[in-house]
Amino acid sequence: MASISKDDIAIRRSAILLMSLGEDAAVEVFKYLGPKEVQKIGLAMAAMDNVTREQVEAVLADFVAGTQNRANFGAADEYIRSVLTKALGSDKAANLLDRILQGGDNTGIEQLKWMDSVAVAELIKNEHPQIIATILVHLEPDQCSEILNQFVERLRNDVLLRIATLEGVQPTALRELNEVLTQLLSGADRVKKSALGGESMTAEILNFMGGVIETSALNAIREYDPELAQRIQDKMFTFENVVEIDDRGIQLLLREISSDSLIIAMKGTSETLRNKIFKNMSSRAAEMLRDDFEAKGAVKVSEVEAEQREILKVVRRLADEGQIAIAKGGSEGFVE
Repeated sequence: MASISKDDIAIRRSAILLMSLGEDAAVEVFKYLGPKEVQKIGLAMAAMDNVTREQVEAVLADFVAGTQNRANFGAADEYIRSVLTKALGSDKAANLLDRILQGGDNTGIEQLKWMDSVAVAELIKNEHPQIIATILVHLEPDQCSEILNQFVERLRNDVLLRIATLEGVQPTALRELNEVLTQLLSGADRVKKSALGGESMTAEILNFMGGVIETSALNAIREYDPELAQRIQDKMFTFENVVEIDDRGIQLLLREISSDSLIIAMKGTSETLRNKIFKNMSSRAAEMLRDDFEAKGAVKVSEVEAEQREILKVVRRLADEGQIAIAKGGSEGFVE
């Protein structure tokens, strides 16, 4: 198994390119990147060493070759709509298209995306749970889970229930957000109802949470509406669901993660899942991993859950790229 993923290679190449372009050009590029992209590339730049001239020339050559194949940079609305829909599918593209084409000003939300999750939690924890839910649905699920982990259990469960039952964000709700966050979205009267929140996003957030918190939140939702809780659970993909991935998918996954991470993540999992993993390795590699697993001893639950979340991020990326199919929760079907 290789411990360096394709993403790591791409990030390193991006870091080499930006360092080669010079400070002024790199600054301009960073303006168009999201917080996670900046963090990853920035860390790669900081750790950069022993880069040969040949490596730099290879990266630059690939970049030049790629740009030469893009003669027309015109970006009409229909072109953007077509490209994003084909790349992401109609459901995933819809929300992104609304942001891009409706001209909403997400300044306040963008500031939250760059902030530390603890600081965001401190900023919004005293707001009404409905306001908190409406804010969180604009953020990424992993950041939402980190923010929710800072709340007391009662508030966390209340907010998650409100996210699960949120059918959309109306202009009036956006005006409330403007009072909480300075000009969260400008021109709220002109903004259409956004398809944010709901069962799918709640499932995504819970996927990033630890087992105890996840169980507590689902139980709270189940008390309110058992069928809603079941629908959310059916949309979730937990680490134990990795056993439902076919052999080819497991082999692809194993090439993307390190053995050290896998050993910790397998602690407390079913024998069925462990055997599935061992089965998709060479005999020698499986024997070594089994020995290392047994020699590892007890591991803190928090460490196990952290490694499982990191591996699930890789699973979701591979699924989004269409390289593997994953089954959600108790559903029998597969989704790409």
